[in-house]
Order: sequence, then C-alpha cells, then structure tokens
Amino acid sequence: MFSESVVYGCIRDWPMQDFERQQARSRHNGGVLGELPHSETWALLNREMFSVSPSLDQLSPTSQVIHFAATYRSVEYEWDCWVKQFEGLLKRLYWSTAVVHLEAESHGSHRFSWQSESFELLTPEEQLRIRCVWERESGLNL
Repeated sequence: MFSESVVYGCIRDWPMQDFERQQARSRHNGGVLGELPHSETWALLNREMFSVSPSLDQLSPTSQVIHFAATYRSVEYEWDCWVKQFEGLLKRLYWSTAVVHLEAESHGSHRFSWQSESFELLTPEEQLRIRCVWERESGLNL
C-alpha cells in the first residue's frame, strides 16, 4: 500500500513597470519550463505540472505567476531530492517568491517558502533559504 502526496504552489516574479522587460522575463521563464521533461519520464518536476498566467495589460505593473501541482506516491520520502530539483529550477527563473504546499497522508501538511533578494537570475552557487511551516488541522469536537 502507498500513500498519496499532493504538491502545489506558485512562483511569482517581481511586478514590473516596464512591460517589454516584464514580457522578456516571462518568455524566459516559459522557455525554462518548456525545457523540463514530459510527465511520461516520471521526473519529479515536469512541464505538464506548471501553468503560467498571462499578462493582462500594459497599463499597470504586473507580476508573472507560475502555478504548479502534482500528485505523487509518498514523495515525502524523496523530499530532499524534490526540493533540490525545485531550487535548481528557481535558479534558472526570474522570481521573487515561491510557495510550495506538501500534503502527505502520513506526514501532514507542510508549507515551504522561498524569497529572492535578487531582481536578476541567481548564480548556480547561490544558496537559497527555505522556510518550512508544519500545518495541522485541528477540529473542534463537540
């Protein structure tokens, strides 16, 4: 028997006043996501799990939001590997914040977050700081 794990979240870029620059950053991010393997390869991260919201207009600053979600069989036992691959992806993207939710039947719910202090792409050597919060549901029994 296995337990199912659900991973979902979003990656957000900085809001941009310059529409052309924001579009270039969005195209770059889309290209990086397009280089991920297809889901048939059983990779922990694959292109089908990501969705990019389009820019709405040129009049107000907008930030690109990349949504993602996937289900796994007990991914919590490979969580260090998943996080390492996710952080590797972040280093190739333009982004400001990233949030990952892990809901594991056997280990509860966890919220992981990253915040970039750089407006530009990170170097492969830069270390990312992860923050984890264990979330538990508490029900009131009457």
